[in-house]
Amino acid sequence: MNLTSLTLLRYQLPLDKLLPVGKHRIDTREGLVLQATSGDQQHSVEIAPLSGIDIDGQALGGFSQESLQEVSQCLLDSMESLINQPIDKLLDLAEQTNLPSMAFGLSLIHAKLKGHLSHSRHNLHNSIPLLYRRQDEPIEYLTERVSQLAPSIHRVKIKVGQTSMEDEIQLIHHVLAIRPDLKLRLDANQAFELEQAIEFCACLPLDAVEYIEEPCKKATDNQHLFNAIGIPYALDESLNDPNYQFSMLPGLTALILKPMLIGSIEHLQALIDTAHSHGVRTIMSSSLETSLGIDALRVLSQALTPDEPPGLDTLSAFNCDLIVSSGKVRCLSAEELTLLSHLEAEI
Repeated sequence: MNLTSLTLLRYQLPLDKLLPVGKHRIDTREGLVLQATSGDQQHSVEIAPLSGIDIDGQALGGFSQESLQEVSQCLLDSMESLINQPIDKLLDLAEQTNLPSMAFGLSLIHAKLKGHLSHSRHNLHNSIPLLYRRQDEPIEYLTERVSQLAPSIHRVKIKVGQTSMEDEIQLIHHVLAIRPDLKLRLDANQAFELEQAIEFCACLPLDAVEYIEEPCKKATDNQHLFNAIGIPYALDESLNDPNYQFSMLPGLTALILKPMLIGSIEHLQALIDTAHSHGVRTIMSSSLETSLGIDALRVLSQALTPDEPPGLDTLSAFNCDLIVSSGKVRCLSAEELTLLSHLEAEI
Protein backbone atom coordinates (compact mmCIF):
# COMPACT_ATOMS: atom_id res chain seq x y z
CA MET A 1 0.00 0.00 0.00
CA ASN A 2 1.57 3.25 -1.20
CA LEU A 3 0.60 6.85 -0.50
CA THR A 4 -0.96 8.22 -3.67
CA SER A 5 -1.88 11.71 -2.45
CA LEU A 6 -1.22 14.03 0.48
CA THR A 7 -2.97 17.29 1.27
CA LEU A 8 -2.14 19.75 4.05
CA LEU A 9 -4.78 22.30 5.10
CA ARG A 10 -4.95 24.95 7.80
CA TYR A 11 -7.99 25.91 9.88
CA GLN A 12 -8.79 28.80 12.22
CA LEU A 13 -11.99 28.50 14.23
CA PRO A 14 -13.35 31.29 16.44
CA LEU A 15 -14.91 30.14 19.71
CA ASP A 16 -18.31 31.14 21.03
CA LYS A 17 -17.01 30.99 24.60
CA LEU A 18 -13.55 31.48 26.04
CA LEU A 19 -11.82 28.17 26.73
CA PRO A 20 -9.54 27.70 29.76
CA VAL A 21 -5.97 26.62 29.03
CA GLY A 22 -4.44 26.47 32.48
CA LYS A 23 -4.72 30.04 33.74
CA HIS A 24 -5.02 31.36 30.18
CA ARG A 25 -8.14 31.88 28.05
CA ILE A 26 -8.31 31.48 24.29
CA ASP A 27 -10.95 32.67 21.83
CA THR A 28 -9.61 30.94 18.69
CA ARG A 29 -8.33 27.46 17.89
CA GLU A 30 -5.89 26.99 15.03
CA GLY A 31 -4.42 23.86 13.55
CA LEU A 32 -3.77 21.68 10.53
CA VAL A 33 -5.61 18.91 8.73
CA LEU A 34 -3.57 16.24 6.95
CA GLN A 35 -5.35 14.13 4.35
CA ALA A 36 -3.81 10.98 2.90
CA THR A 37 -4.94 8.58 0.18
CA SER A 38 -3.78 5.01 -0.36
CA GLY A 39 -5.65 2.80 -2.79
CA ASP A 40 -9.36 3.35 -2.16
CA GLN A 41 -8.73 4.63 1.37
CA GLN A 42 -8.72 8.34 2.19
CA HIS A 43 -8.53 9.68 5.74
CA SER A 44 -8.05 12.99 7.51
CA VAL A 45 -6.40 13.76 10.84
CA GLU A 46 -6.06 16.91 12.90
CA ILE A 47 -2.60 18.11 13.91
CA ALA A 48 -2.93 20.99 16.35
CA PRO A 49 -0.25 21.76 18.95
CA LEU A 50 -1.65 23.54 22.01
CA SER A 51 0.50 26.64 21.78
CA GLY A 52 0.22 30.23 20.63
CA ILE A 53 -1.12 33.23 22.53
CA ASP A 54 -4.12 33.88 24.75
CA ILE A 55 -6.70 36.68 24.64
CA ASP A 56 -4.27 38.97 26.48
CA GLY A 57 -1.42 38.34 24.05
CA GLN A 58 0.45 36.11 26.49
CA ALA A 59 2.15 32.90 25.32
CA LEU A 60 0.48 29.66 26.41
CA GLY A 61 2.88 27.91 28.76
CA GLY A 62 3.09 24.32 29.99
CA PHE A 63 1.52 22.64 26.97
CA SER A 64 2.92 22.06 23.46
CA GLN A 65 6.52 23.15 23.13
CA GLU A 66 6.30 23.37 19.33
CA SER A 67 4.54 26.11 17.39
CA LEU A 68 1.97 25.59 14.66
CA GLN A 69 4.37 27.24 12.21
CA GLU A 70 7.15 24.76 13.09
CA VAL A 71 4.85 21.78 12.59
CA SER A 72 3.43 23.18 9.36
CA GLN A 73 6.89 23.79 7.89
CA CYS A 74 8.17 20.36 8.91
CA LEU A 75 5.20 18.65 7.28
CA LEU A 76 5.58 20.71 4.10
CA ASP A 77 9.26 19.79 3.95
CA SER A 78 8.47 16.08 4.39
CA MET A 79 5.46 15.50 2.15
CA GLU A 80 7.32 15.04 -1.13
CA SER A 81 9.46 12.26 0.37
CA LEU A 82 6.30 10.35 1.31
CA ILE A 83 4.44 10.40 -2.00
CA ASN A 84 4.28 6.99 -3.73
CA GLN A 85 6.07 5.43 -0.77
CA PRO A 86 4.71 2.60 1.41
CA ILE A 87 2.39 3.92 4.12
CA ASP A 88 4.76 2.55 6.77
CA LYS A 89 7.00 5.51 5.89
CA LEU A 90 4.52 7.55 7.92
CA LEU A 91 5.64 5.66 11.03
CA ASP A 92 9.29 6.14 10.17
CA LEU A 93 8.77 9.90 10.01
CA ALA A 94 6.73 9.82 13.22
CA GLU A 95 9.67 8.21 15.00
CA GLN A 96 12.19 10.66 13.54
CA THR A 97 10.43 13.92 14.38
CA ASN A 98 10.80 15.63 17.74
CA LEU A 99 7.43 17.37 17.32
CA PRO A 100 4.82 15.40 19.35
CA SER A 101 1.75 16.72 17.50
CA MET A 102 3.27 15.75 14.15
CA ALA A 103 4.30 12.32 15.45
CA PHE A 104 0.79 11.68 16.74
CA GLY A 105 -0.89 12.83 13.53
CA LEU A 106 1.34 10.72 11.29
CA SER A 107 0.88 7.60 13.43
CA LEU A 108 -2.87 8.21 13.59
CA ILE A 109 -3.33 8.53 9.83
CA HIS A 110 -1.17 5.40 9.40
CA ALA A 111 -3.44 3.50 11.80
CA LYS A 112 -6.53 4.72 9.92
CA LEU A 113 -5.15 3.71 6.52
CA LYS A 114 -4.19 0.28 7.87
CA GLY A 115 -7.66 -0.20 9.37
CA HIS A 116 -6.29 -0.58 12.89
CA LEU A 117 -8.87 1.77 14.44
CA SER A 118 -12.39 0.52 13.96
CA HIS A 119 -15.02 3.24 14.28
CA SER A 120 -17.76 1.55 16.28
CA ARG A 121 -19.69 4.42 17.86
CA HIS A 122 -22.00 2.26 19.94
CA ASN A 123 -19.00 0.92 21.86
CA LEU A 124 -17.54 4.33 22.63
CA HIS A 125 -17.48 5.70 26.17
CA ASN A 126 -19.45 8.75 27.14
CA SER A 127 -17.01 11.53 27.89
CA ILE A 128 -16.60 12.88 31.41
CA PRO A 129 -18.40 16.27 31.54
CA LEU A 130 -16.19 19.29 32.16
CA LEU A 131 -17.50 21.90 34.59
CA TYR A 132 -16.00 25.34 35.00
CA ARG A 133 -17.40 28.74 35.82
CA ARG A 134 -17.06 30.91 32.75
CA GLN A 135 -15.72 34.42 33.06
CA ASP A 136 -18.20 36.72 34.87
CA GLU A 137 -20.82 33.95 34.77
CA PRO A 138 -23.52 33.90 37.49
CA ILE A 139 -23.37 30.69 39.52
CA GLU A 140 -26.99 30.03 38.52
CA TYR A 141 -25.77 29.14 35.01
CA LEU A 142 -23.44 26.49 36.40
CA THR A 143 -26.23 25.25 38.67
CA GLU A 144 -28.40 24.73 35.61
CA ARG A 145 -25.68 22.76 33.80
CA VAL A 146 -25.19 20.49 36.82
CA SER A 147 -28.94 19.98 37.19
CA GLN A 148 -29.19 18.95 33.55
CA LEU A 149 -26.57 16.19 33.85
CA ALA A 150 -28.04 12.81 32.98
CA PRO A 151 -28.65 10.43 35.91
CA SER A 152 -26.27 7.97 34.22
CA ILE A 153 -23.35 10.41 34.72
CA HIS A 154 -21.50 9.71 37.95
CA ARG A 155 -18.21 11.55 37.35
CA VAL A 156 -17.41 15.14 36.40
CA LYS A 157 -14.22 17.12 35.92
CA ILE A 158 -13.92 20.52 37.60
CA LYS A 159 -11.27 23.15 36.86
CA VAL A 160 -9.70 24.58 40.03
CA GLY A 161 -6.84 26.93 40.84
CA GLN A 162 -8.26 29.60 38.54
CA THR A 163 -10.13 31.96 40.87
CA SER A 164 -10.14 32.37 44.64
CA MET A 165 -9.89 29.30 46.86
CA GLU A 166 -13.04 30.34 48.71
CA ASP A 167 -15.09 30.57 45.52
CA GLU A 168 -13.84 27.23 44.20
CA ILE A 169 -14.42 25.39 47.48
CA GLN A 170 -17.93 26.87 47.54
CA LEU A 171 -18.45 25.78 43.93
CA ILE A 172 -17.42 22.18 44.69
CA HIS A 173 -19.79 21.97 47.66
CA HIS A 174 -22.49 23.58 45.52
CA VAL A 175 -22.10 20.94 42.80
CA LEU A 176 -22.28 18.13 45.35
CA ALA A 177 -25.34 19.67 47.00
CA ILE A 178 -27.15 19.30 43.67
CA ARG A 179 -25.69 15.88 42.80
CA PRO A 180 -24.27 14.22 45.94
CA ASP A 181 -23.70 11.00 43.99
CA LEU A 182 -21.01 12.55 41.78
CA LYS A 183 -17.33 11.70 41.98
CA LEU A 184 -15.05 14.60 41.16
CA ARG A 185 -11.91 14.78 39.07
CA LEU A 186 -10.29 18.11 39.92
CA ASP A 187 -7.84 19.73 37.52
CA ALA A 188 -5.48 22.32 38.99
CA ASN A 189 -3.00 22.71 36.10
CA GLN A 190 -0.09 23.08 38.56
CA ALA A 191 -1.72 26.14 40.13
CA PHE A 192 -0.80 25.75 43.81
CA GLU A 193 2.22 26.10 46.01
CA LEU A 194 2.35 23.15 48.43
CA GLU A 195 0.95 25.16 51.36
CA GLN A 196 -1.91 26.46 49.21
CA ALA A 197 -2.68 22.96 47.95
CA ILE A 198 -2.82 21.59 51.49
CA GLU A 199 -5.09 24.44 52.60
CA PHE A 200 -7.36 23.96 49.59
CA CYS A 201 -7.63 20.17 49.78
CA ALA A 202 -8.19 20.21 53.56
CA CYS A 203 -11.51 21.98 52.88
CA LEU A 204 -12.74 19.41 50.36
CA PRO A 205 -15.08 16.45 50.92
CA LEU A 206 -12.28 13.99 50.12
CA ASP A 207 -14.59 10.97 49.87
CA ALA A 208 -16.14 12.63 46.80
CA VAL A 209 -12.81 13.38 45.09
CA GLU A 210 -11.49 10.72 42.75
CA TYR A 211 -8.19 12.56 42.26
CA ILE A 212 -6.71 15.99 41.59
CA GLU A 213 -4.66 16.57 38.43
CA GLU A 214 -1.29 18.29 38.83
CA PRO A 215 -2.12 20.14 42.05
CA CYS A 216 1.32 21.67 42.69
CA LYS A 217 3.62 23.97 40.76
CA LYS A 218 6.55 21.74 41.71
CA ALA A 219 5.88 18.13 40.71
CA THR A 220 7.83 16.82 43.71
CA ASP A 221 5.30 18.53 46.02
CA ASN A 222 2.42 16.35 44.77
CA GLN A 223 3.55 13.42 46.89
CA HIS A 224 4.02 15.73 49.89
CA LEU A 225 0.41 16.82 49.44
CA PHE A 226 -0.66 13.17 49.37
CA ASN A 227 1.32 12.46 52.54
CA ALA A 228 -0.28 15.43 54.29
CA ILE A 229 -3.91 15.07 53.15
CA GLY A 230 -4.21 11.62 51.57
CA ILE A 231 -5.66 12.93 48.30
CA PRO A 232 -4.64 10.90 45.21
CA TYR A 233 -3.25 12.85 42.28
CA ALA A 234 -2.85 12.45 38.54
CA LEU A 235 -0.14 13.67 36.20
CA ASP A 236 -0.98 15.68 33.10
CA GLU A 237 1.36 18.57 32.24
CA SER A 238 4.33 16.59 33.56
CA LEU A 239 3.89 14.16 30.66
CA ASN A 240 4.51 16.96 28.15
CA ASP A 241 8.18 17.10 29.11
CA PRO A 242 10.10 15.30 26.33
CA ASN A 243 12.40 13.87 29.02
CA TYR A 244 9.55 12.45 31.13
CA GLN A 245 10.11 8.87 32.29
CA PHE A 246 7.46 7.05 34.31
CA SER A 247 8.29 6.66 37.97
CA MET A 248 5.94 5.21 40.57
CA LEU A 249 5.40 7.75 43.36
CA PRO A 250 3.31 7.80 46.56
CA GLY A 251 -0.25 8.92 45.78
CA LEU A 252 0.05 8.68 41.99
CA THR A 253 -3.20 7.15 40.75
CA ALA A 254 -3.56 8.14 37.07
CA LEU A 255 -1.88 9.51 33.96
CA ILE A 256 -3.93 11.93 31.87
CA LEU A 257 -2.94 11.29 28.26
CA LYS A 258 -3.17 14.10 25.72
CA PRO A 259 -1.85 12.42 22.57
CA MET A 260 -1.34 15.69 20.69
CA LEU A 261 1.13 16.71 23.40
CA ILE A 262 2.77 13.32 24.00
CA GLY A 263 3.52 11.83 20.59
CA SER A 264 2.91 8.74 18.49
CA ILE A 265 0.40 5.99 19.21
CA GLU A 266 3.32 3.62 19.76
CA HIS A 267 4.75 5.94 22.41
CA LEU A 268 1.32 6.21 24.03
CA GLN A 269 0.94 2.43 24.13
CA ALA A 270 4.33 2.01 25.80
CA LEU A 271 3.43 4.61 28.44
CA ILE A 272 0.07 2.92 29.06
CA ASP A 273 1.68 -0.50 29.45
CA THR A 274 4.26 0.83 31.93
CA ALA A 275 1.64 2.66 34.00
CA HIS A 276 -0.67 -0.35 34.13
CA SER A 277 2.18 -2.57 35.28
CA HIS A 278 2.36 -0.34 38.38
CA GLY A 279 -1.40 -0.23 38.93
CA VAL A 280 -1.73 3.35 37.64
CA ARG A 281 -4.78 4.22 35.55
CA THR A 282 -4.50 5.88 32.12
CA ILE A 283 -7.21 8.26 30.92
CA MET A 284 -7.45 9.75 27.45
CA SER A 285 -8.00 13.51 27.33
CA SER A 286 -8.21 16.26 24.75
CA SER A 287 -5.99 19.25 24.15
CA LEU A 288 -8.91 21.32 22.84
CA GLU A 289 -9.13 19.66 19.44
CA THR A 290 -11.97 20.29 17.00
CA SER A 291 -14.66 17.70 16.26
CA LEU A 292 -12.27 15.93 13.86
CA GLY A 293 -9.68 15.42 16.59
CA ILE A 294 -12.21 14.56 19.29
CA ASP A 295 -13.77 11.91 17.05
CA ALA A 296 -10.35 10.27 16.65
CA LEU A 297 -9.64 10.43 20.38
CA ARG A 298 -12.92 8.68 21.16
CA VAL A 299 -11.95 5.79 18.90
CA LEU A 300 -8.39 5.76 20.24
CA SER A 301 -9.70 5.69 23.81
CA GLN A 302 -11.75 2.61 23.03
CA ALA A 303 -8.69 0.93 21.50
CA LEU A 304 -6.03 1.86 24.09
CA THR A 305 -7.89 2.62 27.35
CA PRO A 306 -11.18 0.70 27.03
CA ASP A 307 -11.84 0.57 30.79
CA GLU A 308 -11.60 4.33 31.36
CA PRO A 309 -14.14 6.94 30.20
CA PRO A 310 -12.14 9.72 28.52
CA GLY A 311 -12.15 13.44 29.24
CA LEU A 312 -13.18 14.89 25.88
CA ASP A 313 -15.94 17.34 26.79
CA THR A 314 -14.42 20.44 25.16
CA LEU A 315 -16.52 21.02 22.04
CA SER A 316 -19.22 23.23 23.54
CA ALA A 317 -17.22 26.43 22.93
CA PHE A 318 -16.78 25.73 19.19
CA ASN A 319 -19.35 27.44 16.99
CA CYS A 320 -18.96 24.87 14.21
CA ASP A 321 -17.60 21.40 13.52
CA LEU A 322 -14.67 20.44 11.33
CA ILE A 323 -15.07 17.68 8.68
CA VAL A 324 -16.68 15.29 11.21
CA SER A 325 -20.06 16.39 12.56
CA SER A 326 -20.77 16.38 16.28
CA GLY A 327 -24.26 17.75 15.68
CA LYS A 328 -23.56 21.47 15.35
CA VAL A 329 -25.51 23.50 12.80
CA ARG A 330 -22.42 24.07 10.66
CA CYS A 331 -19.64 21.64 9.73
CA LEU A 332 -16.71 22.97 7.72
CA SER A 333 -15.59 20.81 4.81
CA ALA A 334 -11.98 20.40 3.70
CA GLU A 335 -12.73 22.63 0.70
CA GLU A 336 -13.47 25.54 3.06
CA LEU A 337 -10.02 25.41 4.68
CA THR A 338 -6.79 27.10 3.59
CA LEU A 339 -4.82 24.85 1.25
CA LEU A 340 -1.11 24.70 2.08
CA SER A 341 -0.04 21.86 -0.21
CA HIS A 342 -1.46 19.07 -2.37
CA LEU A 343 0.72 16.34 -3.87
CA GLU A 344 -0.26 13.37 -6.02
CA ALA A 345 1.79 10.40 -7.17
CA GLU A 346 2.61 10.31 -10.86
CA ILE A 347 0.85 7.47 -12.65
